[in-house]
Amino acid sequence: MQSNVTVVGGTLAQAEVENYIQYVNRQNPGRAIRSLQIEPDGEYVNLSYQLEPVSFERIRRITGYLVGTMDRWNNAKCAEERDRVKHGM
Repeated sequence: MQSNVTVVGGTLAQAEVENYIQYVNRQNPGRAIRSLQIEPDGEYVNLSYQLEPVSFERIRRITGYLVGTMDRWNNAKCAEERDRVKHGM
């Protein structure tokens, strides 16, 4: 993570950089920081950051059920899905 942190237009103590990393983590719980740019501007600091994309599981409505995958279906439900009429666009 440290290699993705850059300080632009000035210098900061390592402890202060760590505080800004913690601030971004608190503002975005459960998300990982991809890159962080810290730009000191007088008494203020501008933070620009990118977060790692959020992974998601595709949910579909199949034969009346909301499912992600069919790996836990029994044989009858798999046959019902296999035999259904699929409409194209």
